[in-house]
Amino acid sequence: MIAGVDEAGRGPLAGPVVAAAVVLSASHPIVGLADSKRLSARARERLQHQILAHAQYHAVGIATVEEIETLNILQASLLAMRRAVLALPCLPAEILVDGLHTPAVPCAARALVGGDGLEPAIMAASILAKVSRDAMMDELDQHYPVYGFARHRGYGTAEHLAALRRYGPCPAHRKTFRPVAEWRTA
Repeated sequence: MIAGVDEAGRGPLAGPVVAAAVVLSASHPIVGLADSKRLSARARERLQHQILAHAQYHAVGIATVEEIETLNILQASLLAMRRAVLALPCLPAEILVDGLHTPAVPCAARALVGGDGLEPAIMAASILAKVSRDAMMDELDQHYPVYGFARHRGYGTAEHLAALRRYGPCPAHRKTFRPVAEWRTA
């Protein structure tokens, strides 16, 4: 049994990093899987429902803003991946991870650069991680509406940078990330 693993949210200035692990079912193939970045929000949500309904196993792992600040974004991403894999009801024989690095897990692990465009299980994990993180950013938007998290998902857009300049960072911001760190020292 092979699980695909991917994360969402390494680059934003705010919010958690979220990873997913997915074991696809051979008897229920999911049509339309692709790298989440190449899909519309509507397509991702449609595919997420199919993944949740038809994947053999799936799980999500999160690393908090505090963990990102303490560990660094790479180590926090690997932690979220590890949590996702360990949350699966059954440990896979191997995980295939999008990117250059693999988390420390008690099974075989292989990194695939561009894996979210090559391996269907990684594509499914990419979609599940992205939709899950987007929902978390929508919730943060309810708590901190002045930043526009529901629109830019925490990325450093002009709107987000203007809100940072006007209001300063909130608890959801990654304070070691530039320009959040630059604002704090200004």
